Amino acid sequence: MVQMNTETFEKLIKTENSARLYFRKKCYKKTRIFCTRCHSTKIYRIAGKKYRCKQCKYTFHDFTNRWINKLRCSLKTWLWLIKLFELEVCALRAAVQCKISYPTALKAYDLIRYSILASAHDAQELLGGEIEIDESYFGGRRKGKRGRGAASKVPVFGIYERNGIVKVEVVKDVTARSLLDMTIKTVRRGSVIYTDRFKSYDTLMFCGYRHLRVDHGKKFVTGRVYINGLEGFWSYAKQRLIKFHGVSKEKFPLYLKEMEFRYNNRDHDMFELLAQNIVSFVPFLL
Repeated sequence: MVQMNTETFEKLIKTENSARLYFRKKCYKKTRIFCTRCHSTKIYRIAGKKYRCKQCKYTFHDFTNRWINKLRCSLKTWLWLIKLFELEVCALRAAVQCKISYPTALKAYDLIRYSILASAHDAQELLGGEIEIDESYFGGRRKGKRGRGAASKVPVFGIYERNGIVKVEVVKDVTARSLLDMTIKTVRRGSVIYTDRFKSYDTLMFCGYRHLRVDHGKKFVTGRVYINGLEGFWSYAKQRLIKFHGVSKEKFPLYLKEMEFRYNNRDHDMFELLAQNIVSFVPFLL
């Protein structure tokens, strides 16, 4: 994983103004400042580091309607919270290190996860080529049946583009209809899809895909027919989720999307990506 070097980070957190300039550049990049309501560039500055739109008369500041504005803390603290989140430091330890309350640190972490979820929703390009699909089950250890049909487990459906990215979603069940709906929305027709022999995948060949299966009862790899790439993601995600000592079903999709984001961007600068997400617009406020 690529990480911002210590010297660069220290420059960002040197003053509140240096932190503000860093986030502000990510808000506007090379474009002019624009109204967050009507997107007009005809604005003027007013007191308190605010702007007013000449066109719609809306008053706003650099972070209006952005995720970063949904938590009251200094921008230097936000930089620290993003760094600690990047390093997978728990919210409790982050609260201690940043000298803020635990609820505040937890809310910051949830906002980062919501921004990740929003960015995933915006990136809806279809996957193609060679595709692995599989489902897995997440939840605490319980007695009884494991795997398919396990009680009180959360079913998750995954689609992995070889030499590309993985996309995962919580599904209500693992029926053919549920799995096929997500596949059609995510994978281009004509792609080669590899699965195991689960019967819910039987209809794929009738939907414009070339469907090849591996029989895990006999072997896990037959030439290029395998789903080891996606199974690698399941292992990656479950190992990291263990440290949370249980995640509520309501928040589980947030944590799952975090795992997807980390996995897909493991060769990129995670801090820069997280910072960009946190200054993006909150979708339902636009």
